[in-house]
Amino acid sequence: MSSGELGVDTRTRSAVITARAAATFDPVGRSVATARSFVRDTLQGWGFTDIVDDAVVLTSELVTNAVVHAGTAADVLCLRTEDAARIEVSDRYPEREIPLQQSSLSMGSPDREGGRGLQLCAALATRWGVEYTPTHKQVWFQLDLPHRRVGTRTAGPALPAELLPVADGRVRVAVIQIDSAGAVSAWNEDAEELFGYAADKILGKPLNDLAAWPHTPGTSTGIAEALQLSRWEGSYGIRGSHGRVIPVYASHLRVRDTDGEPSTVCLLVRDDERAVLQTPMRGAAAEQATLSEPNATDPFEVFIGSPAPDDLDGLLQRTVERARDMLDGDAAFLLLATDDETELEVRASTGLPSATQRFARVPVEAGPGRYGSARMPAVHEDLTVVPGAVPLLSGTGMRSVVTVPLKVEGRLTGSLGVAAESPDRYSNEEALRLQFAADRIALAVESARLGELERLRRGSLSFLVEASDLLAGTLDRDQTLALMAQMTVPTLATWCAVYTIADQSAEPYLSYVLHEDEDRIDGLKALLSKIAPPDPVPTPGARIWAAPSEAAHQAALRTSMRSLGLGEPMTVGSGIGTTLSTASAVGGETVVLPLVARNRVIGMLTLGKPSDEHFRQEILELAEDLSRRAALALDNARLYSERTAISQSLQRSLLPPGLPQVPGVEVDVIYRAAGEGNEVGGDFYDLFPIRDGAYGFAIGDVCGTGPEAAAVTGLARHALRLLAREGFGGPAVLERLNAAILDEGARSRFLTLLYGELWPQEDGSAVLKVVCAGHPLPLRLRQDGTVEPYAEPQPLLGVMEDLELYEQTMTLDPGDVLLCVTDGVTERREGTRMLGDDGLADVLTTCTGLTAGAVAARIMRAVERFASDAPSDDMAILAMRVPGLQKD
Repeated sequence: MSSGELGVDTRTRSAVITARAAATFDPVGRSVATARSFVRDTLQGWGFTDIVDDAVVLTSELVTNAVVHAGTAADVLCLRTEDAARIEVSDRYPEREIPLQQSSLSMGSPDREGGRGLQLCAALATRWGVEYTPTHKQVWFQLDLPHRRVGTRTAGPALPAELLPVADGRVRVAVIQIDSAGAVSAWNEDAEELFGYAADKILGKPLNDLAAWPHTPGTSTGIAEALQLSRWEGSYGIRGSHGRVIPVYASHLRVRDTDGEPSTVCLLVRDDERAVLQTPMRGAAAEQATLSEPNATDPFEVFIGSPAPDDLDGLLQRTVERARDMLDGDAAFLLLATDDETELEVRASTGLPSATQRFARVPVEAGPGRYGSARMPAVHEDLTVVPGAVPLLSGTGMRSVVTVPLKVEGRLTGSLGVAAESPDRYSNEEALRLQFAADRIALAVESARLGELERLRRGSLSFLVEASDLLAGTLDRDQTLALMAQMTVPTLATWCAVYTIADQSAEPYLSYVLHEDEDRIDGLKALLSKIAPPDPVPTPGARIWAAPSEAAHQAALRTSMRSLGLGEPMTVGSGIGTTLSTASAVGGETVVLPLVARNRVIGMLTLGKPSDEHFRQEILELAEDLSRRAALALDNARLYSERTAISQSLQRSLLPPGLPQVPGVEVDVIYRAAGEGNEVGGDFYDLFPIRDGAYGFAIGDVCGTGPEAAAVTGLARHALRLLAREGFGGPAVLERLNAAILDEGARSRFLTLLYGELWPQEDGSAVLKVVCAGHPLPLRLRQDGTVEPYAEPQPLLGVMEDLELYEQTMTLDPGDVLLCVTDGVTERREGTRMLGDDGLADVLTTCTGLTAGAVAARIMRAVERFASDAPSDDMAILAMRVPGLQKD
């Protein structure tokens, strides 16, 4: 089978390369995330934001194949042309082959660990290919930029005055200029009047601080991208000085000054005055023609081609406005069917409170008969006769309505309706006209909807790849909770709360709260803490939770009544502003998704919208995917924390509870266990009273590090204490310890040990009896600065059964220091250099006159500075100093 049959394009590019960027990534897991960031930053820097998500997903798979599965470094090269980007990923494993033996490329299971790179290239890339050299294998893909029709000018015919759009007596057009950095450089008087900000308070601030832009991955154009286009037209919101969002309709024009510096001029009007800016203007010719005339122009053909083919929101908004005008209505709305066609989702409206209706869902089959189904045209002469027949219009003042279905190949794809404030406005004739228009627009709407869905899915895939990488990068529970919330706000929701469940018998606990406005977090947290948490239901999917919205509205009502003197007196700190702000923040739709890991509900992820807003179905599906990944990450963090706590508790039990005060002797210890999370390793120390006036001390080193060595550490330390307090001398203690270690069998490890007994004397000196079983010899520092070994070497423990050990008796004079260390100190290395016994003695000579604590600290600093790498072996330092008698 030829490569062409599989969609593999091995031809080289002939377009002119205008920019390039390259990087090499080491064969380690973290390189995948670094490569994604490199490609994302490169393409965004080139202005190729439309293809960033696809490029990041493909790069992630190909670099994973190289650095994880092939185990080689990955070379990533980005090439830019005028209308496309080409990305090449090379690895050093040319022997691998592409799967040409298959008759078709299958995406396979999404849970597969690898092997998806070439299949994704076939699915997402415009062109792709594989090239081999004797030392490299290169997979490349090309993504073409979508063609945008920008800068188009349109003109409408002259209209009679009665057909002109209606506007306020004084139409205010805010003129705002945005510089190349995205900051406001001009702000006219109408902008001050519309939004309440004086120019001197706004100039220099980023427009992004004021604009309420939709944050949906993979859909729409971000505000930064919109400001880069030569022309842009559409709706968004501006946060006014009163804190509320003002819906506006905007027209952007990209210009440059005489110095060549680009900027964007933004014209903004209130959303209900969009006719002032919107193009093309409504014409009268189409209104005057009837659809029954052979050569009549379909009124929808006037604007079907005006929005870009993939601009679903623009197409839907123009559709409802045109439908309203065509039937001389007061309002119009358009709903799209969900994938399972059981519900309709509000996607556009005019003449209605759109902020309260957008993405609201109503059932397709609302009741019996033709009036209860969205699958057939329906005319309601008076809605007061049939209350609730059209739930979308409840409380809007509309009396009559006509609705028709949008169908493609017999399948319901949506519903279009026009309403009027007076009854008996519509008949079957208007229904036929509207149905004919709906049939003409249905295919264009469905095509744009599928295009938006595809972009959303690609954006969702990129979002989930990034989210999985972030969640996998930490095992800290608190950090995992913070990541969960930060990934959902503001991308998926306005606010988020995470509840956790410690065990099956515990109640859900509010663990983390986040709002896109930091000033509202405290009020939101206080509100949620006063209401019962949602039930931990393991059923997958999002479910509506009405408690936060109801509690917020009740709190706002009580506060308002108190402020009017109609209720209980207001208490200090219960300001009406904070309460109303919180009510607005959580007054919309709230959904709960279970966090299920290992067949157990470990918490709930709660997402919310501000007043009267709803979630779209695609966002809920994306949130459900995220919740599954987040639940597993949170449970992994919990298990890691539990095991770490158990490990640390057990390790701490192997350390002495504390150093006793020895009369007339200064003692200090510094202990460092090698390895992350280890508190105890193979090195150990101890100092304990044996009987009146006598103290035992020990410092030892078990072969190896980690838990196995720590187990022998515990055996040795407890055995030393027990045997010494039974009255055995030093040699007898070590001989019995040696037998105990050998009894461990395969788990036994050899042990070097310095054990001694200490007797402080009345003259200020101290008598010591020491046994050094294979351990680095203790060093004695005299007051004159001389350093000498203070014992003789003897056989180590855990190797031979019959040991003949002996103890040495010596005296520490006042001012003398005895330094005992493990080999982690003397064997500290930097390349071929080693600190060694001589190096340790040189450092000790500089410690004359220092206290025991100061001596131990200076030795540790010298060891740490000797090499730049982190220590690979356990280290213990035991310093004892006899200060002598204090003179009066």
